[in-house]
Amino acid sequence: MKRLLFFLFFLSAAACSTAQELHVNNPRCNYRTNPLGVDLIPSLSWELRSGGTNISQKAYRLIVADDSALLKNDKGNVWDSKKISSSNTLQVIYQGKQLVPGKLYYWKVMVWDNKGKAAWSAISHWQMGLLKQDDWANAKWIGYEELPDTSIFLPLAHGRGKKEWGARKNILPLLRKEFNVSKTVKRATAFISGLGHFELTINGKKTGDHFLDPGWTQYSKHALYVTFDITKDLQKGANALGVMLGNGFYYIPGERYRKLTGAYGYPKMIARVIIEYTDGSTDSIISDKTWKTSASPITFSSIYGGEDYDATKEQPGWDKAGFNDQTWKNVVMTSGPSLLQSQMAEPVKVMQDFSPMKSTQLSNGQWIFDLGQNFSGIIAIELSGKKGDTVRITPAELLNDDGSANQKGTGGPFTFTYILKGNGVEKWQPRFTYYGFRYLQVQGAAPEKATGSIAKINRINGLHIRNAAATAGDFNTSDTLFGKIYKLIDWAIRSNTVSLFTDCPHREKLGWLEQTHLMGSSVQYNYDVAALNRKVIRDMIQSQTDDGLIPEIAPEYVHFEDPFRDSPEWGSASIILPWYTYKWYGDKQALEEAYPMMRRYITYLEKKSDDYILMQGLGDWYDIGPNKPGFAQMTPKGVTATATFYHDLFLMKEIATLLGKKDDVNMYADLGLKVKKAFNDKFFNSSTKQYATGSQAANAMALHMGLVEPADREAVVANLVKDIRDRNNALTAGDIGYRYVLRALEDAGRSDVIFDMNNRSDVPGYGYQLAHGATALTESWQALPAVSNNHFMLGHLMEWLYAGLVGIKMADDAVAFDKIELHPQPVGKMKSAGASYHSVRGLIKAGWKRDGNTFELKASIPANTTAKIFFPANTTYTTPLSVGSGEHTFTVQLK
Repeated sequence: MKRLLFFLFFLSAAACSTAQELHVNNPRCNYRTNPLGVDLIPSLSWELRSGGTNISQKAYRLIVADDSALLKNDKGNVWDSKKISSSNTLQVIYQGKQLVPGKLYYWKVMVWDNKGKAAWSAISHWQMGLLKQDDWANAKWIGYEELPDTSIFLPLAHGRGKKEWGARKNILPLLRKEFNVSKTVKRATAFISGLGHFELTINGKKTGDHFLDPGWTQYSKHALYVTFDITKDLQKGANALGVMLGNGFYYIPGERYRKLTGAYGYPKMIARVIIEYTDGSTDSIISDKTWKTSASPITFSSIYGGEDYDATKEQPGWDKAGFNDQTWKNVVMTSGPSLLQSQMAEPVKVMQDFSPMKSTQLSNGQWIFDLGQNFSGIIAIELSGKKGDTVRITPAELLNDDGSANQKGTGGPFTFTYILKGNGVEKWQPRFTYYGFRYLQVQGAAPEKATGSIAKINRINGLHIRNAAATAGDFNTSDTLFGKIYKLIDWAIRSNTVSLFTDCPHREKLGWLEQTHLMGSSVQYNYDVAALNRKVIRDMIQSQTDDGLIPEIAPEYVHFEDPFRDSPEWGSASIILPWYTYKWYGDKQALEEAYPMMRRYITYLEKKSDDYILMQGLGDWYDIGPNKPGFAQMTPKGVTATATFYHDLFLMKEIATLLGKKDDVNMYADLGLKVKKAFNDKFFNSSTKQYATGSQAANAMALHMGLVEPADREAVVANLVKDIRDRNNALTAGDIGYRYVLRALEDAGRSDVIFDMNNRSDVPGYGYQLAHGATALTESWQALPAVSNNHFMLGHLMEWLYAGLVGIKMADDAVAFDKIELHPQPVGKMKSAGASYHSVRGLIKAGWKRDGNTFELKASIPANTTAKIFFPANTTYTTPLSVGSGEHTFTVQLK
């Protein structure tokens, strides 16, 4: 069999040897393709592709120019790295001439491989952002009105706020500026921030396809600006800039539902437009006192409560040149966050359109539309009716017994309201809010087929919004249930990935940090979130308190009372997420930027500890016990907090080593030993080989974090498996513990137990949620209707589908998948499973199938990487194989 297997491998390799052209693909700057507004030191990456096998890079040459014509002649007048002997294709730091703010640069890379072939990449570019305050050329924050200091309520209040604050409705403004273009434009760029959110139009046309720009930040300290190439939007002669502003988290009105209430200020904006002409001259249009403003047709907008639009208040042509703005008032000059940073993560966009699967009329005459999928989004409606007709749409995840919209678990009232202008078919979609929903209840309008005199709906759709991060992975299986589980978790990920990772798309929309690392691998297998990770890291840096605490949410808009502010399992995202960003994407800069924050947080945790034990926080949130889910029931919270502390110290030792901080290496190593001893002294029963209560979470976390002594490891694994088996394969671990249950079992080669836990629908879990009608992962294992039905905090099985079932993972000493392990673990009666993951080095694919007594594994390994292939224990070949890049097929016999 060994000879047969090797024969198949070499046959596979030989089949690919006829097409060995070298290609340099996917050139990126700071994770992005041709990014605008780069405000970090540019770091350049690329991928190799070749039809050959065992291909690796031997050298590269990077050239950068300020004129693309130079690159066509292989000349770089800004930087020429010359030929560098290196296999590195990731995060190569720019080392050329000083870069000019707002300037466009072109680059390409030449690569030499180990087979003597060479190739150039295509020409790419990046544009620098505005790097310091002076680069804004005296642009000012402007708005419709100034919020008095006495009405600024910070931090935001939890809940409805104080009664004396009142309704606090505000004006949602339009702002406009006309200017003239008299020469031929070479390039024009807009740099703009609008708080809480903005839409920019030029000559009556929306710029770009973004939604909810800019991303949410800690507004008391910083805000993001967005960069647009507007060259094609300008015209000779008169032009007009138009800006519409929304509230977002910057101003939360005291009406309707709100998880938080308060205000940083009224909506405002700052902008600079740079126009470069072909004759070499430039113009700069800035936000200043010459702009005019008026109230917009948006009469109410709340990130929590919905949005109202009165079409009778529209001012046609307001954002075009020549509009009569004599009735408009001058803008007020105001102030905003002192630090402006570029929005380098992918923007939020409309990503999918859902049409109703069916419509039903309620007993009160209103209509319910079922879109078939629970998702994050807004509505888009086309309708006709009389001027003043009012249509109110109530979105919901669930329905009440009478068929009406149920917002009890998601926060209500949340409504979209549209007042018709009575001018033929009218189209509308909200701009500055969103919700999580599947159903739409419509009051004041009916489908075209319905009788009656109320407004008629030509079309009503749901528009799914999420961060536009590229899809990186895909999974398939012959098992129907596990295929549905994959989609269930994926929809929760999609619905909670915006400008940060939210808990839910309706009730809270807050950046609870434990998800960023516990669900980190699950998310990263599916989506390219490198740039978004960097944004979240900055959110944590800006939210860290003076004493070093990393709060449980970032940005920290509200100061929750303990235990909802200081949980090590949440705050440790400040250490674990930068580490993951390095491990998955090779981003050493992320570690360097975050290191001061990490160091201060460890100091904070050490001071909070009692003889190296941490007892604060939420513990294994939403586990399954005798009571309703919430606070940990099965595991003492000191277990999860202290185990996480130890894991932090282990990582800090690794990070300090990588960054060359020798004194810190020793400090964290010594502290880690003390925490490990204290943990085992307090929680480990040497007689029973159980940790604490012997819960699934307690034993699993001790195993995965490396807290179990080698001599006890087998016994602790056996206890973990026994607890699961004794419960008829039912789970008990929650938000924190379940990820480690899966990791501990997979590490022990017990994916059979993972399969048995999840291959069912009769007890709380994924199958149970599906059996109860869920189309996105729910907040509780029990799919309770009283809480969110679109949460992704419990979606840890996604990681196992890729890394355990199919077997695509990194070696322990790998960085960014330079060393790949394929270790499939076929389970149950599953006939096949496959997955692909587009790593930063290229596409990795693996798939296996069982046919009778034969096990077949196919693998695709990208150039410039190596892989180790492991075969299942029940096959006749158990020796791992080391292979290089290429397409490989292996066939072995099952025992």
